[in-house]
Amino acid sequence: MRLCVCLLLLSVVLCVNADNGLLGAGQFVWDAAGGAWDMLRAYLDMREANYKGADKYFHARGNYDAAQRGPGGAWAARVISDAREGWQSRVSGRGAEDTLADQEANRWGRSGGDPNRYRPAGLPSKY
Repeated sequence: MRLCVCLLLLSVVLCVNADNGLLGAGQFVWDAAGGAWDMLRAYLDMREANYKGADKYFHARGNYDAAQRGPGGAWAARVISDAREGWQSRVSGRGAEDTLADQEANRWGRSGGDPNRYRPAGLPSKY
């Protein structure tokens, strides 16, 4: 919840300086909030699926869904992904190689690439 509030406030600050004025700022904030929700939904699906080898798919899917909302969604996806990978690389001990692979999947999804590129065989169609 705190992350969403921070994203919302930062979005407002960034958008007030934008050329689009208040209406554009509102759209950016709306897209950022929706993008944060998309990222959370992908994370919760990943936890629920608990499927070996599906991590990169859910990274790409969350970023893809968020970026489809527009610039605010893509911004939220980038901020959340970078923060999570920064934290994970320091705390989890999974190493730089895993972080780089996750970030590649994040960028792929944000750029509009099909998340199914990372979909492991046998992952239930629900996801």
